[in-house]
Amino acid sequence: MNKFIIALALFTLTLCSCKEEDFTMANDEEIRQYLADNNLTAEKTEEGLYYIITTEGTGAQPNIANDVTVHYKGYLLNGDIFDSSYDRGEQSTFPLSGVIQGWQIGIPKLKEGGAGRLFIPSHLAYGSNPPSSRIPENAVLAFDIELFEVR
Repeated sequence: MNKFIIALALFTLTLCSCKEEDFTMANDEEIRQYLADNNLTAEKTEEGLYYIITTEGTGAQPNIANDVTVHYKGYLLNGDIFDSSYDRGEQSTFPLSGVIQGWQIGIPKLKEGGAGRLFIPSHLAYGSNPPSSRIPENAVLAFDIELFEVR
């Protein structure tokens, strides 16, 4: 009986790992297809984040210990906007350590005065626990970001 339970647990864990891996691969394919369809060239980090520097900055480059001030637009690959500091008419300031992993990896690619576009697979964003009904589970997220200040 104990061997059966252990075997079942291992099988279940294997299934969960496969689903996550398959989903990560599916997100990567979605991003690559979006880039190809829109004739965009992006860099890819080892974690799976894709980014494009659209404006080179000249100021400080943040790290995880910094607070940053940005303007951003967050959207799905179908173009649906789910959040925008531009729409609120106010820049956002926050500790980089307190945001999704995709931002923690991507925003440090920018320098003050710079701008870029991030394509974040779900495992670096919200995965199956999105904070709002405007973001589907396991969705790839895209962000256009302007970095104004690093503190």
